[in-house]
Amino acid sequence: MNSEGSHCGKISQVRYIKGKLLFPISWLQKQDYCEYQIYLENVRGLKAEPTKAMVEGQQEHDRLYTEFVEKAVPATMDDMLTESRTAKILSRELRVENIEYGIFGFIDEIWLTPDNFVIIDDKPGVKAYTSSIRQVFGYCLAFKSITGLEDNRPIMAALRNRGTDNIYWLAPFDHTAEEEIISLIMHTHDLLSGKVEFSSSSNINKCRSCR
Repeated sequence: MNSEGSHCGKISQVRYIKGKLLFPISWLQKQDYCEYQIYLENVRGLKAEPTKAMVEGQQEHDRLYTEFVEKAVPATMDDMLTESRTAKILSRELRVENIEYGIFGFIDEIWLTPDNFVIIDDKPGVKAYTSSIRQVFGYCLAFKSITGLEDNRPIMAALRNRGTDNIYWLAPFDHTAEEEIISLIMHTHDLLSGKVEFSSSSNINKCRSCR
């Protein structure tokens, strides 16, 4: 595949804010699994039917969000940050973006507590794949830009077995994690701009299971 020139302007799912291209944070999972998926689906525009797991996952997201909305009290982010200094509060499907690094997305669930922030991404199963870890780190990076420099509460990244309360992976979003995910984000922008070529996975098993 020849990636000559910029792909910008003909990529699905991206957004432009203040002249900056932002891509979905969920792409960080795709990029780790096989970045050529992003090229085929979002640059070439190839369509593929959603898998059973994708459909079930969306249904579970919708169910949890509906239950949350029924009990939730509307509040601004500033209100939540202030209230969480003295009490634990919870939010779901929180929209986040980081214009500096060009990413946006929706956090499945976040716990704001007096001691820390816990960013939770729901996944099927209980294996912490590198691709899933990188995705939740992307959410952490975007959320960090919301809290500002004056709030030094640590941010924790968590993976939870979808449809359960089982958090099977938990780690601090520290300097090392931040530097790693920024590097991956910059690489993804280089792919989208045409500076480097998309490459496919060399794992034949991934190719066999790819939709």
